[in-house]
Amino acid sequence: MGKKAIPVDEQIKKLRSRGMVMDWGEEKAKEVLLDIGYYRLGFYWHPFQIDSEHNLVEGTLFSNVVKLYYLDTDLKHILTKAINRIEINFKTQLIYYTSVKYDQNPTWFVDKKIVAKTFVDNFPKFYTKKFKSDNKPIKRHHAKYPNEIYAPAWKTLEFLTLGSVITLYISLQNKSLKETIASQYGIKSIGVLENFLLTILFIRNICAHSDLLFDANTPKEIKTTPLIKFNNNNRHSLDSSIKVILYLLNQISENRSNIIQTEIENLFEVFSDDGVIKNIITNKMGYIYPSA
Repeated sequence: MGKKAIPVDEQIKKLRSRGMVMDWGEEKAKEVLLDIGYYRLGFYWHPFQIDSEHNLVEGTLFSNVVKLYYLDTDLKHILTKAINRIEINFKTQLIYYTSVKYDQNPTWFVDKKIVAKTFVDNFPKFYTKKFKSDNKPIKRHHAKYPNEIYAPAWKTLEFLTLGSVITLYISLQNKSLKETIASQYGIKSIGVLENFLLTILFIRNICAHSDLLFDANTPKEIKTTPLIKFNNNNRHSLDSSIKVILYLLNQISENRSNIIQTEIENLFEVFSDDGVIKNIITNKMGYIYPSA
């Protein structure tokens, strides 16, 4: 049997015994713990732990843990807005250029002459009765055309996940077509676009599933390209992933990219005089503050 739950007063007592300084006072600490939760907040005092017994660096402030939580949360919200814009645009490019090329085949996404066999064979797992029922345009299509197995690409792909749509792009067999789509983002190499899209997917999944963002490092190295200059040539850091997001967003809308970049810079600027949080932003995220 695992550990048992403990009341909030005991949670505070435990944190104090491990070295946490309740600088906002006990009542505020209770309020925060009952709002965010001891377990979730624990991810954000983890950077301050010094041993396997969960003891903390001497003088660790409860306020800094909460600040880190809100920094992480606010950054997720900002990046989610950017990624959503990229996702819609990428779906549009994929649907448009492929559907125009194969204009006699509206369900080209399940044609093994066009798309890799693995994707086609796995597609029925996505296109389930629930998928058709949950998405009204798909449901209406099959009510009108009951003999059709799939709705056309311009309907179906709108409801696929970002991960599925990226996999579909990777699975296209026509190299020239893939290059055409990549060129819409100022990218010549198919491999670079695929790498950028997978980087964005990695960040998107963190934001969508409430995982930790501030110490996220991409499992795969972001490809070297003259399109983006990475701080200290670190092609795994969160800052490098943000640069990829801003680059693709800039190809879609320079104005929107500038707005998102400003929001991120303003968020980081809030902590420019906070040594503890600023250290995490620079050392864990890889962000470099502009010179004064």
